Amino acid sequence: MEEFDFLVIGSGSGLDVANVAVNQGQSVAVVEKGPLGGTCLNRGCIPSKRLLYHAEVVETIERADEFKIDAEVTDVDFAGIVDEVTEEVAESASSIQDGLASSPQHSLFQGEARFVDERTVEISGGADDGTQIRAETVLVAAGTRPLIPDVEGIEDVDYLTSTEALQLREVPDRLVIVGGGYIAAELGHFFETFGSDVSIVGRRPHLLPETDEEVGEAFTERYAERFDLYTGYEVVAVDQSSDGIRVEARPYPPEPAAGAEGSDSDDAVTVTGDDLLLATGRVPNTDTLNVAAAGIETDAQGFVETDEYLRTTADGVWALGDVVGEYLLKHNANHEARAVARNIFRDEPEPVDYTAIPYAVFASPEVAGVGAHEEELRTADAEFATNVYRYGDTARGKAMKAEGFVKVLVDLDGEILGCHIIGPNASSLIQEVVVAMQAGSGTVRDIRESVHIHPALPEVVQRAFSGQFSTGGSSHHDHSH
Repeated sequence: MEEFDFLVIGSGSGLDVANVAVNQGQSVAVVEKGPLGGTCLNRGCIPSKRLLYHAEVVETIERADEFKIDAEVTDVDFAGIVDEVTEEVAESASSIQDGLASSPQHSLFQGEARFVDERTVEISGGADDGTQIRAETVLVAAGTRPLIPDVEGIEDVDYLTSTEALQLREVPDRLVIVGGGYIAAELGHFFETFGSDVSIVGRRPHLLPETDEEVGEAFTERYAERFDLYTGYEVVAVDQSSDGIRVEARPYPPEPAAGAEGSDSDDAVTVTGDDLLLATGRVPNTDTLNVAAAGIETDAQGFVETDEYLRTTADGVWALGDVVGEYLLKHNANHEARAVARNIFRDEPEPVDYTAIPYAVFASPEVAGVGAHEEELRTADAEFATNVYRYGDTARGKAMKAEGFVKVLVDLDGEILGCHIIGPNASSLIQEVVVAMQAGSGTVRDIRESVHIHPALPEVVQRAFSGQFSTGGSSHHDHSH
């Protein structure tokens, strides 16, 4: 058995902590079953956002006539686009592997880790099959994988997950997407822009159900103009024939709420396509780790249970990232990695601060947000005020012919509770609010009193925070602008 000071399972954000351990003079083992760099680099945010930028370029050209410019897209080398991104990702993964190989304090073990006891793992498969490793400190950062829903006929259908979809070298003629979250939104936008006839089937009443409802509803309205949209439907069966893939869906939830009218079986819909993309969520990889042997407790979904410092229920074992399930976002995993590094190598640990973890959806329109949603505040009977300001009411937004709005939620003392944006550059515009909540006073003053460049797009954020707020959060059509 090989022994180390520090062992990390997974080579995504966990590597950041491993590098701190190395700088502390510790011997470090890294276990990884796939390419180095984790989900984000190899199967997630990096390849998807690189591909999505190509869609943004196409969309910009196709909108040129709105600005009295005659331009058109005459040819697209789709396979070349995908090949270039795939090669760039592979080079980055290889670079990480080369860096570990050249480090005398890092030891890379290739294969799948399975716990034998509290801080001992055995490698199965891969180049190091059968090797056992023990460490004084263990970090579980093994991530998640696509969820495959339990649907009749699914095992007999050639479906795609986001992993395979990001490497398709041909655009599907007809693509059916099951799921209504950010992966469905982003990949639906990508393939539709390059010529797919896209249908989306989602269980919730609107797309992006994790966003503020007002934003989600506005997003769904925009997508209904582009796609065949079936929101409020649950897929119950799929089958495949020479004519393609057929998806049967029924109204969801099947049982109506008290006082509501129910739907009978005649309300079922059938959606057909050439390819099927499952974008129904993620599941943690704890089921492959044999975490019970280590005494690591998990929740009902299989995510690792941790305390406020990210310690697991096993002595000397920590966890971070998607496998913890707090926020399945790369920037949150990086944030947790900094916290774990501080807490492992410091006498007095500090709780992880989740005050202002932002999210962004790189679709069209873009969506981004941070903090509480209006529904959460209403459910909690919290007192709050809200304001909405539209892109088109700023000089830059009007010049861009931009649709969308910024929605602000504050308490009655002016503390920022949340902010949600739909429109161009939402992923960048939200950052000002994150900084105010995380590093500033956390009040509207941080944004109101900062000088904003005129006529730049961030004025839409400034004006959302400076306008007349409505208490209780009425519909945005009633807000003072």
